[in-house]
Amino acid sequence: MPQLTLIDGVHVLDLGDSENRFGPAWMSEVEAALDAVVAAPAPLVAIGSGKFFSNGLDLDWVMANADQLPAYTARVQAIFARVLTLPVPTVAAVNGHAFGAGAMLALAFDWRVMREDRGFFCLPEVDIQIPFTTGMAALIQSKLTPRAAVDTMTTGRRFGAADALAAGIVDGVAAEDDLRAAATALVAPLAGKSPETLGRIKATMFADAVWALAEGDAP
Repeated sequence: MPQLTLIDGVHVLDLGDSENRFGPAWMSEVEAALDAVVAAPAPLVAIGSGKFFSNGLDLDWVMANADQLPAYTARVQAIFARVLTLPVPTVAAVNGHAFGAGAMLALAFDWRVMREDRGFFCLPEVDIQIPFTTGMAALIQSKLTPRAAVDTMTTGRRFGAADALAAGIVDGVAAEDDLRAAATALVAPLAGKSPETLGRIKATMFADAVWALAEGDAP
């Protein structure tokens, strides 16, 4: 399960060593971690500790609780919006596969560094026949170039680290042993930024995406 630790003045959110899917219990831990970051502002690095950064929605839970899909989708999108506008510098250290909602979570961070030798960034919705919600599309398009948005959203292509870097999906690549340090190096120097000002800037920058994410339309 996710766990937040403060290391040398930087919050490190370990997303877990499983598939890190968006199940209710997993989301509760992430929400609590984000609360803690807001309460004690410092740069945030998110990283998985296993094969996955996040494998996306908990489809087994969704299938077993179809009547709760609107509330579930709204909760997922609320997490995206919180990360998108978090009043601290943020970076996703993409240690392994980032699929679907897991890829969208990575995009919600300010920056992304990807492990160079393992893992894919992929939005497979076109292949699994789950259309993007308006909010999800707005989030993706707020962070990617139009070309990259089309290539990721309409093809289901799996991007390895080199291709993701070339497409502007990630901002850097690193070896497994250096990944967290490389991600930390992007945000640690920004620790002195005013949380209030930074939060307001992000809220303005991503106002359209935040508004769309709040709509919560089900896939």
